[in-house]
Amino acid sequence: MSEVLAPVVPAWFQNGFHRFLRPFLKRHFHAVAVESRSRAALDFDNDEPLLVYGNHPSWWDPLIAHFLNRSLFPDRQFYAPIDAEALEQYSVFGKLGFYGVRMNTTSGAAAFLKQTAAILDGGQTAIWITPEGRFADVRDHDAELMPGVAHICTKRNRGVVVPLALEYLFWEERLPVCLAMFGEPVRIADFGRSSKSEWSEKLSMDLRRTQHDLGQLAISRSSDPFDDLLMGKAGAGMFYDTFRRVRSVFSRKKFRNRHGEQFE
Repeated sequence: MSEVLAPVVPAWFQNGFHRFLRPFLKRHFHAVAVESRSRAALDFDNDEPLLVYGNHPSWWDPLIAHFLNRSLFPDRQFYAPIDAEALEQYSVFGKLGFYGVRMNTTSGAAAFLKQTAAILDGGQTAIWITPEGRFADVRDHDAELMPGVAHICTKRNRGVVVPLALEYLFWEERLPVCLAMFGEPVRIADFGRSSKSEWSEKLSMDLRRTQHDLGQLAISRSSDPFDDLLMGKAGAGMFYDTFRRVRSVFSRKKFRNRHGEQFE
């Protein structure tokens, strides 16, 4: 049986992708921000395997995950599972750290676990995964997580598992804000030889709690608890901003492009 190795990701290609990704996100988001205290808690050895698992509210999630990985874990190579058929159709994703999964078959699930283990054993890597297995509303906390993450945790002696909550919302600007919040990191060694069901309960509880906490911050509509990782376009649109510019001239007040006070 041939040895399973971590997929090779060409650095030149990935670096080129990020030169495209940052301005692309700036055009589509007013801000991408991470909750400050949860960011500060991401303090662990780069050599320790990292598994980030999160909710799956949007098409944007893989791009945001790639951006977060580059911004917060620049020394770690990004990896993420993706449907094998989609990867076959868009093979370029493989050059960005995505690897194919066929979870609807026993052999596919086994291959996913082997490939994931090889990546985590590779050193200075991070796997980003959405165990809900489907798009789900950020307030939907009822769905069971797919068992893959819990199974991985039972098979490993070391590594860090971190829940991630994402929300995309509109506050006072024309463009949306992407908010991210990490839950408390869990070191696999500290959790002991727990069963898969115990891990499943732990992972689900931690993720849903993180989603709830982020939701409360989103309701407050304040950027104070967040660190800005990226600031995009501001303003409410050409027609409305033109009207505001004209009004500022007649009122002799300085024109402020930003419609609100968040993420100034």
